[in-house]
Order: sequence, then structure tokens, then C-alpha cells
Amino acid sequence: MTRDWDAGTYDRIADPQARWGRGVLDRLPLAGDERVLDAGCGTGRVTELLAVRLPRGHVVALDASASMIEAARGRLAPFGDRVEFVVADLARPLPLSEPIDAILSTATFHWLADHDVLFANLAAVLRPAGRLVAQCGGVGNIASIHRVLAGIGDGWLGATYYATPLDTARRLQAAGFVDVECWLTDEPTRFEPGAPFETFLRTVILGAHLQRLPEAERDGFVRTVVERLPEPLIDYVRLNITARRAAGVPEAGSR
Repeated sequence: MTRDWDAGTYDRIADPQARWGRGVLDRLPLAGDERVLDAGCGTGRVTELLAVRLPRGHVVALDASASMIEAARGRLAPFGDRVEFVVADLARPLPLSEPIDAILSTATFHWLADHDVLFANLAAVLRPAGRLVAQCGGVGNIASIHRVLAGIGDGWLGATYYATPLDTARRLQAAGFVDVECWLTDEPTRFEPGAPFETFLRTVILGAHLQRLPEAERDGFVRTVVERLPEPLIDYVRLNITARRAAGVPEAGSR
């Protein structure tokens, strides 16, 4: 089932994701004239910072959600034709017309089940020696919420995949990446109780769960999750990735 994102609410509340994204961007060395893919750009909060870092370059803002891309268009309009917008699924070969010099991604990879395919698709559009710098949910992410979800409804935990650093490094190497580093960081994040916490859970974490429920049951489901959590805190665990594409992996359009 395709996730239907509330892009406007996400843009307003996703401060943790934007904060992490700034840190990931800081790990990407840029001269300012590169062509960089933001893989999973969302509403463009981090993409905007990336575009500022590329005064002579070009950004490809890619997301699977048309509503996210529409919100990103509004935020990134001041950059004109230096930003290209693409609605595409990272689980499929990417429809890019030119190779990419670097890839940035934050809070995206855990939404895809097959990371072997994901990393192969990224490698296919990245120039030799091009860098991949990313962060996503890692093993142990939102464990307290998963414990609650396992005990309500049909116990479905969601379609997310939280990988280990070791498995991720092996997959990246198999896809043609070198100089691979993967590590976990704990990012417990506290929220204002009540409506702000419920809105964050509803928009960011429980959206796919709510799509499976009748409209009349959705508010009660969110409240049940909140009531069963010990406090308004999400035990985020982030998987950090840095890697470089080796020579010998075909670029997009060369297969």
C-alpha cells in the first residue's frame, strides 16, 4: 500500500528529522558545483540547506510522495532551475537523465524493504568515486512503540526495515561501494505531551497503520498507543552511512 503523507503537517512538525539531516549534510564534502541527489527529500527542509551549499551546482530532489514533492517545490522555488524535482520510488531504477556526483539521504532508507535493490539503484546513478552520505532508522529504532503495536489490533509492526550496520556495510560493498562506514547513534527524542505528541505519531510513525483502519477507528488507535507508552518520548536509533562508489559499476543509461 502506497503511503499517503500529510506533507503540510509533516513539514511543520518534523524538526527531529531536519535536525538530523543538517548533521548528515555536514558530513558531505562539497566544492559547490556538484550535481547532488537528495534521495527522499520530503518537503525539502534539508534540500534547501543542500542547495545553499551548491551555489554553482544542481540538486535533484527525489521522493516517492507527490504531495511531498509539491511541498518541496514551494520551499525551493527561490533556487529556480538549479533544483530538479522527481517523483520516483527508490526501489526501482531511478529515472535520472545524467549521472550524480553525490547522494544525500535522511530518514528514508528504512521505508524500503529490499536494501540490496536500493543500494544497486543508487550505485547505478552515481559517478565513480561519488559519495553516498545517509542516515535512516537502524536496528532497535522505535522499539518501545513496536512493543505497544505488537499488543494492539492485529499486532502489525509496519513495513519499515531497520538494518544493522554490519548487514548494511555488506550490502553496500556488494553494490559496488568502497570506503564504507556504518554506525548507530541513539537519538531519544522527547515531545510535548498531548496533541503535539499525538500529531507527530499520527503523521510520521503511525500513518501506514492508520491507512489500514476505518476512519472512525483511527483517533482511538493513536490514543491507545500514546496511553501505553511510558512517556512522550520516542527511542530513535539512527543508522549512519558513508561510502564511495567504486569504478566498474555501470552508470544510469549504460546498461
